[in-house]
Amino acid sequence: MTANRTRAAFRKFLFTCSTFGRNLRNTSHTSNPMSPVPLLSSKFASSPAASGGELRRRDTSRAVECLARSGRASFAGFLLLLGAAAIATAQTPLPADSTTPTAAERRVVLRVVTEGEFPPFNYFDDEGVLTGFNVDLARALCLEMNVACDIQVRAWDDLIPTLTRGESDAVMASHVVSARALKAVNFSDRYFHTAARFAARRDGPKLEITPDGVEGKRIAVAKGTAHEAYLAEFFRFGRIQAFESPELAREALIQNKVDLLFDDGIGLALWINGTSSSECCELRGGPFLEPRYFGEGIAIAITKADPRLKSELNAALKRVRASGRFDEIVLQYFRTRLY
Repeated sequence: MTANRTRAAFRKFLFTCSTFGRNLRNTSHTSNPMSPVPLLSSKFASSPAASGGELRRRDTSRAVECLARSGRASFAGFLLLLGAAAIATAQTPLPADSTTPTAAERRVVLRVVTEGEFPPFNYFDDEGVLTGFNVDLARALCLEMNVACDIQVRAWDDLIPTLTRGESDAVMASHVVSARALKAVNFSDRYFHTAARFAARRDGPKLEITPDGVEGKRIAVAKGTAHEAYLAEFFRFGRIQAFESPELAREALIQNKVDLLFDDGIGLALWINGTSSSECCELRGGPFLEPRYFGEGIAIAITKADPRLKSELNAALKRVRASGRFDEIVLQYFRTRLY
């Protein structure tokens, strides 16, 4: 109310000053042909383009000119002028921060798609409920971002296309980051790594899992895999025995035909904690994360149409890790720390 009254008084003051200026010019124009044009144009005052802070600033400058020319500025008028100038400055809108989302831009829902046949990451349980490591992590991220979580199931081949068609915001289905995938989508920070691990019998000798520590030891591995190539490069002094399948390599360890088994850490963790291992074995050494052999890790695939989403998801991932919730989800589905 005070600001409104001050502006009204200031407008009245401007009108009085302008009228005084016109009267002064009318009486002196004939004797002074170089008299200036009117100071306050009624055309400008009624112009729709002259509004807001611009109009207030122009009014202030005209008032100063009017007072100076008339020589009639009183001390009270000067104080009124200063108050109006302060109002004009205070009410001039500041430029919006382009990095801060407005209320209309704030996210209210995160549309996530996944696949339903890849336990323990994303699958339907015995009651037909979608669950898994990726599913629970998606819900934890939505909670951190303060958004609703809309999780839908699609066929594997249709997951990435949903991003390019604008039907989803993110894909959480254990996609490995690759140069080819990056041409179509963005990726979050890695939240999971496909580490390689060694496994050994629980009742076997406690070997030091180093190239020297396993020298001469029998190591089972699946033939033609990245794990076999890794052993040949870094553990070449072990007695590498390649089997036709991971299942045959595991069976050799159960029967004590080999000293160690080298395979995918996730698969080994599930096998060790499952019934088929007969609780024979445990993880040893590692993890081994060489990207050239085992990939760049698993991340959330994100639409390129929403550049803000990557930073939002990365920030949420950091908070989930810092809170301990990430480790809780890992142990819920794997029962053994993978790395």
